[in-house]
Amino acid sequence: MATGRRKSERSTRHKLSSPGRPPVWQRENLCRFWRGVAAGLSSEEAATEAGVSGPVGIRWFRSSGGMPPTHLSPAVAPLTSRNLTFQEREEIALECARGTGVRAIARKLGRSPSTISRELRRNSATRGGDFDYRAITAQWHADRAARRPKVGKLATNPALRDYVQDRLAGFIATPDGIAFDGPVVVWKGRRAVHRQSRRWSTAWSPEQIARRLQLDFPETSTMRISHEAIYQALYIQGRGALKREVSACLRSGRALRLPRERARSRGKSFIADALMISDRPAEVGDRAVPGHWEGDLILGLGSSAIGTLVERTTRFTMLLHLPRMERHGRDKSVKNGPALAGHGAEAVRDAIAGTIMELPAHLRRSLTWDQGAEMAQHAQLRFETGLEIYFCDPQSPWQRGSNENTNGLLRQYFPKGTDLSRHEADELSAVAHALNTRPRKTLEWRTPAEALDQLLKTDMIEGVATTG
Repeated sequence: MATGRRKSERSTRHKLSSPGRPPVWQRENLCRFWRGVAAGLSSEEAATEAGVSGPVGIRWFRSSGGMPPTHLSPAVAPLTSRNLTFQEREEIALECARGTGVRAIARKLGRSPSTISRELRRNSATRGGDFDYRAITAQWHADRAARRPKVGKLATNPALRDYVQDRLAGFIATPDGIAFDGPVVVWKGRRAVHRQSRRWSTAWSPEQIARRLQLDFPETSTMRISHEAIYQALYIQGRGALKREVSACLRSGRALRLPRERARSRGKSFIADALMISDRPAEVGDRAVPGHWEGDLILGLGSSAIGTLVERTTRFTMLLHLPRMERHGRDKSVKNGPALAGHGAEAVRDAIAGTIMELPAHLRRSLTWDQGAEMAQHAQLRFETGLEIYFCDPQSPWQRGSNENTNGLLRQYFPKGTDLSRHEADELSAVAHALNTRPRKTLEWRTPAEALDQLLKTDMIEGVATTG
C-alpha cells in the first residue's frame, strides 16, 4: 500500500489520454472581446483588443450568432473575489515549480490554504498519472466545471415552441383566410453572404411574441419566454429548438446579429406652394387625436413602387397599389407627361383619394409626406378629400417616424432590389392585414387593428349618447 500520500491523491485517476488541447484564450479574453463588440468595434478589432488573433474573433462572433453568451454579456456582473483568476493561477504554477508550500502560496496570494489545496487537487493536469499544475490547464478545468448546462424552454415546451414558431414563420393570409406563399428572394452581394433567403411570413418580432404571451396566456406561467431567449435560439449554434433558417423571417433576415448602421436618406424635389410641418397644429404632434396620417413610397426594381399610409395614433397601415401603365417599357417617357412607372403625381393622388375616402370623416384629418415629386398635385388632393397636407423638411425622415418604421417592417415582404409591380392588390391587402394584426410595443402590445376598432366603437357609443 502506498504511503506518504493523501487519500484524495491516492484515489486519483491513472494516466489518461488528453480530452483535447486547452484553448489559447481565457474567460477574460472573451469578456474583453464582447465589450469591444458592444462598443462598436469589428470582430478583428475586438479580438486584437482582447489579446487574440483576428480569425479567432471572427470565429467567436459567428459561432455565437453575433451575440455574447449570457454569462459573458457586458451587462453581467464580474466574477466575485471568491473565484481564482487566471493571474492567480499563474502565480500558483510559478510557486509550485519553485517547490513552495501550500500555506506559503496562500499567504502570498491572500487566500485560504484550503482554497489553494482544493485548486491543486481539482485542476491539476493528471495526464501523466500524477499532479502537474499548469495555469492554462487549471483555468480550462475550472471553466469546464463552472458550466451549467440547461435545456431551454423552447426545447422542453412544445406548446410554447409552436406559439413562437407560428408567429415567427407562419404564412400570411388575407382577412378572408386566403394564404399567400409569396416569393422567395435570395440575398445577393458580399455583405449578405450570412443572410437567409427571404420569404413572406407572419413575422412577429421576438419582443412582440414575448410581450403578447402575457396577454394571451395571463394565467399560464409556463407560457413565458424572454425575447433574448428567442434570439439565442435563432442565432447561437447548438440550441436546436428553432431552426436557424427561421431567421429569414426576421425583419433584417440576418443569420447573425450584426451592428446596424444608419442609412442616409437622400433629399427629394421640393413641392411648391406647400404647407410645411412647422405649420402643423400641435394636436397632430402629440398623437392625441386620431385621423392624422403619414405617407411615403417604397421603391423597387425598375422604378416600381408601393404607397404606404400610416395612422399616427393607432399605427394602422394601408397600402396603395400603383401598377405600371400599359406602355411602360415600350414607349419613351415624355417630359411633363404621365409617369409610365405607375407612381406619378396623378396615380398617387388617385390612389390616396380612393383609399382614404373609405374611412369616416373624423379619421381623415391630415396627411404628412416628404418632399417628393409624386405629391405635385397635393392641392387637388386636398380639394377632393379634405385632407390637410403637410410636408417634411428636406432630409428629415424622422419627422415621419411612424411611417419610416412601418416602411422598415414592409421591407420584410418587399425587399430592396425586387420588382414591386408584380404584387397585386390582394397581396398588398394581405401584407397590410399581417402588419395590422401584429402587437406593437407603443400600443401596450395591442394590434393596430384592435386600437382602430376601439376608436370606432368609442365614436359610435359617443354618437348614440349624443343623439339620445
